[in-house]
Amino acid sequence: MTDLTLPKAIRNILDTHTEPNSVFSALLPILGEILQCDRCFLYMRNPQTKLGKVPYCWRRSLEIPEVIDSEWKLEPDSLLKEDPMFAAAIRTDPSIYVEDVETASPEVVNKEFERKQFGHRALIHAHLCQDGQLWGILQPAVFGQKRIWSKCDRAIITELESELAPLVVRYVKEANC
Repeated sequence: MTDLTLPKAIRNILDTHTEPNSVFSALLPILGEILQCDRCFLYMRNPQTKLGKVPYCWRRSLEIPEVIDSEWKLEPDSLLKEDPMFAAAIRTDPSIYVEDVETASPEVVNKEFERKQFGHRALIHAHLCQDGQLWGILQPAVFGQKRIWSKCDRAIITELESELAPLVVRYVKEANC
């Protein structure tokens, strides 16, 4: 995928759905299948109030932990110190592709935090930013084994970052949190 064209199934969702809820609900299962992931969730946040939640989560099977949190909650002050990937996202650094949580650099991944909070082995930490602020994180993940993220995987995520960020901003602003 050198032309950064999204797969037809994803493009169809983005072209036929206009409301954030319908886009996110339809997209996560398709993205999970295309990326061959075990779980894919979307964290949303208001950068002004630092309130966040995980309203959307797709899982390949019931054995995979669900991370849905439908209530807006204040991000803990300790999060920036505990989670280097979240700190990178707040800085609006490029998205992070972790092939193996167990062997990743501690400057990139807090292995114990990831084990305790999420349980995955490999993940994409896709930063959904607009106007220099983090509004959301799209996180496809694999459990039980490491994963090399292909150029195709990266191209899909890169294009989705720009497609999804305005929808996430709209969702958060409509929630008035």
